[in-house]
Amino acid sequence: MKLMKLFFSSPVCSGRSVIGSHLHFVPLRRMLIAICCFFFPSQNYSEELELQSLSIRARVSEQTLLGDDAPEAFEVYDLAANFSLPWQDYSQSGWGAGTRLMVSAGMLQGTGGNALVVSAIPELMLGSEDGRFRLDLGAGGALFSQYRFGIQDFGGPFQFALTFGVGIPLYKNLGLGYRFLHYSDAGVNGSDTTGADFHMIELSYRF
Repeated sequence: MKLMKLFFSSPVCSGRSVIGSHLHFVPLRRMLIAICCFFFPSQNYSEELELQSLSIRARVSEQTLLGDDAPEAFEVYDLAANFSLPWQDYSQSGWGAGTRLMVSAGMLQGTGGNALVVSAIPELMLGSEDGRFRLDLGAGGALFSQYRFGIQDFGGPFQFALTFGVGIPLYKNLGLGYRFLHYSDAGVNGSDTTGADFHMIELSYRF
């Protein structure tokens, strides 16, 4: 709740000059509401959005894979909730493919301040049906409460998000994994913006 209060009290959510105009703030607010609905799904969607696992993640490297090298260094910590989506195709052996929605909230720390980052990313999963062994990839969106850090400008509060991850069982319901996460505005806000790549260690708990 403290993270949510911090985000709603920030300039991004208050509609002040960081966005540039009230017209730009309206779709941002609607998108934030939609992402919050993913965090707290209503009873009507409980069967379709079943909570599969929770993950705690932290950055271990910033080696660039996509786009230009980030001029600033960042630390990233977040919590992710993974919900199953209706489509899946698993064989009797328990191996196959499925879909899920990964939503997250966390802190991005860089030169000149900290940003709250919330994201929603639909994913395709390959592996075991119980989620013990998995490979996933997905694309979605994220909202930053701050998007300028020192000499680096992400371009705006909305960022496209790409991810790739692998996971293996660690102990009982605990799992260990690696996650690659890329944030970028894809040039929507001009050619002078720069995204960032994060390589993260992921500790998960399966329900």
